[in-house]
Amino acid sequence: MTSPRRTPDWLLERIALGELPPEELAAARTRLEQEPDGPSRLAALKADSAATLERLSPEQVTREVEARLRRASVEKKAPARSPWFTSALGLVPVLAALALFVVVQPDSGTLEDPVTGPVAGLGTETTRSKGLSPKLEVHRQQGRGDEVLADGALAAAGDVVQLAYVAAGRTHGVILSVDGRGSVTLHTPEQGAEAAALAPSGTHRLAGAYELDDAPGFERFFFITAEQPFAVDTILEAARKLAASPEAPTAPLSLPEGLTQVSFTLQK
Repeated sequence: MTSPRRTPDWLLERIALGELPPEELAAARTRLEQEPDGPSRLAALKADSAATLERLSPEQVTREVEARLRRASVEKKAPARSPWFTSALGLVPVLAALALFVVVQPDSGTLEDPVTGPVAGLGTETTRSKGLSPKLEVHRQQGRGDEVLADGALAAAGDVVQLAYVAAGRTHGVILSVDGRGSVTLHTPEQGAEAAALAPSGTHRLAGAYELDDAPGFERFFFITAEQPFAVDTILEAARKLAASPEAPTAPLSLPEGLTQVSFTLQK
């Protein structure tokens, strides 16, 4: 009996990552198990993946993947005997690590190689390689449910909205709003001189809802964040100056260095 053909490195990578149709994956795993060193090669990849996850940051992982994808786009045009990737033990841990730093973000771009296009196996998911940005959400209450509003959505006096934030790693924040009448409303923190402590990950709603009044033109919400505590009064002063200016519907707050801001506007 002839010994089974040795699984090439590129196929071993696909097996390790599950990047094959179910039937092909099952057949490939069966062939691999029949090879004298097949199970040990697969185990080595997985062990190296775990070590890479402990060693590399998401940013380092993504840079490595992008560099190897660019090389792969050239190498895969070579004769069939040349594997797509020159080192399975080097690439698979990187790809496995990258998978742990992927999140679904509909408003972001697909992870894509500039030559080959979208990365196989990742679909429309996007990478957090460069870090998420803080985000502010506005939900309008409707009966027993609510509606997630888009920035610039139409609203009316009497609408009840609830605010939610994504801190993206920032530890402290202030949420306030200015309206077409020049008023400033502080939503969080409810009290105290310093910015509120934020949940660093996930989407979190503020405890209370907010009913829009009859101020004309717009209602604009701001989410100001930092990686350390900061004074609320500084933010309120900047908001009052902006609210009193004709640029209130569009201009950013004038803030000290080290603070980030995002805004969300409802048209009225």
